[in-house]
Amino acid sequence: MGNKNLNVRENPTAERYKWVVLSNTTLGVLMATIDTSIVLISLPNIFDGIHVDPLQPGNTFYMLWMILGFMIVTSVLVVSLGRLGDMLGRVKMYNLGFAVYTFFSLLLSVTWMSGTAGAIWLVVMRLFQGVGAAFLIANSTAILTDAFPEHQRGMAIGINQIAGISGSFLGLVLGGLLGPIQWRLVFIVSVPIGLFGTVWAYRKLREVPHRIDHHMDWWGNATFALGLIALMVGVTYGIQPYGGHTMGWTSPVVLGMLALGVLSLVGFAVIEQRSDDPMFRLELFKIRAFSAGSLSTLLSAIGRGGLMFTMVIWLQGIWLPLHGYSFSSTPFIAGLMLLPLTAGFLIAGPLCGYLSDRFGARLFTVTGMALATLSFLWFPALPAVFRYEAFAALLFMNGIGMGMFAAPNRTSVMNALPAQHRGVGSGMNSTFQNSGQVISIGVFFTLMIIGLARSLPAALTQGLTRVGVPFATAQHVASLPPVSTLFASFLGYNPMEHLLGQQVLTGLSPSNRAVVLGHEFFPNVIKNAFMAGLHPACYFAALLCAVAMGASWLRGSKDSLVAANSCLP
Repeated sequence: MGNKNLNVRENPTAERYKWVVLSNTTLGVLMATIDTSIVLISLPNIFDGIHVDPLQPGNTFYMLWMILGFMIVTSVLVVSLGRLGDMLGRVKMYNLGFAVYTFFSLLLSVTWMSGTAGAIWLVVMRLFQGVGAAFLIANSTAILTDAFPEHQRGMAIGINQIAGISGSFLGLVLGGLLGPIQWRLVFIVSVPIGLFGTVWAYRKLREVPHRIDHHMDWWGNATFALGLIALMVGVTYGIQPYGGHTMGWTSPVVLGMLALGVLSLVGFAVIEQRSDDPMFRLELFKIRAFSAGSLSTLLSAIGRGGLMFTMVIWLQGIWLPLHGYSFSSTPFIAGLMLLPLTAGFLIAGPLCGYLSDRFGARLFTVTGMALATLSFLWFPALPAVFRYEAFAALLFMNGIGMGMFAAPNRTSVMNALPAQHRGVGSGMNSTFQNSGQVISIGVFFTLMIIGLARSLPAALTQGLTRVGVPFATAQHVASLPPVSTLFASFLGYNPMEHLLGQQVLTGLSPSNRAVVLGHEFFPNVIKNAFMAGLHPACYFAALLCAVAMGASWLRGSKDSLVAANSCLP
């Protein structure tokens, strides 16, 4: 055990050890982030496997929590688990995360139940899988920062950060490949990787003695968790229909959850100011590089988080069917078509992380957010049926911008923190990123649904009556909440089949039925309404990225630990 507590800066094998740290933490973060999206693309296969229709009104809950529950758990826990790492040892908490993640990945793949029981099992196991991911995410960056000298941290964090971000897009491809073969493979693929990573981390990673002898802030943890969970649950249910409304933002439950969330977080802030051992060290915000970097992280995450969902719906609901692809094949093809975004991340992230070690973070974070802003402003200029070359160029531009921003920004935040606060500081930054993504999904879906609700009913009524659907039936279908249309497109189902039902379809002539269920009817009906919703969503994202650009400029021209050491004991 003696070599486990050696300071890596004094260890003669530190040069080799830091690459072991980078390889293992990158594997852990990549595995965790792949699972945020591999489920998205595989949901039809998963729900078919347990014999549940996710588009039935009572089953929407399971679908949303399979998508968002993982993100919500990681957002809530990363700060607490980062602080536990500061107190008990970052490597110990990180190793535990690998083991927890692997165990619940196995349990996800072996369920014998079907129907509602099977759906509940998957949701609960998915939440516990998120606990393991939170252990990994909360401590990986702090372990990297301990292992690498300051002049190499940008490069190391760049590789780690971009692997994490690109994992969410690689998951789309893996899900598209594995889901149709056997839905259990979507979960079991993580098991051998997790077992290897767990053993490797236990044998090779070493603690660096920066532990702090403090107590856990239980009241702070409780109010923070309650506040964040309440806000995110409110956002989740806000995008679902309520009564006769297209969305649930006026629901007493949603309003109550949002109010509870705000009050709990206000109470959390009061508790933290009075606590001897606060969970969320508010004084860290006195460090300009940390506060500016954290604000930029939150804003960019809200701007970026809904992008993938919006692009996937655009491709699966409009572009791919109009180019002859069946609805069932669109999830996998859409994942492939989004690869230019991943390529931009992979190129810009490590390179700009490396260069930021030499030139500082501000140049790259500001430029990256400027490119992201321009790309979001450019997307609305594309027609609904675009040329793929232009679409791919915009995706690549957005990926380059986000890649330029992500690694230098995270490195700037970590370099600004004293060693004893790196775990909690990394967790705080991850909380901003993960919660921003959940909020972004709620905002993007809300803006899209508002746009659809304005023009989709008239377009659907006109299109359906033209092919022989009775006017009253067409009006009823057109008045259904547009969120079901979005979800059907996202899952790779033919939306018209779900909206009309077999009874209505049977009443149509064979030729009209073929038209309604064909590749072109639904995309042509929805495309103008979709673009009406897409434009405000992209402008909103552009505004947030522009503000993040300004916040990045405020970090200062030179990142230094001097400010941190002068502000904190």
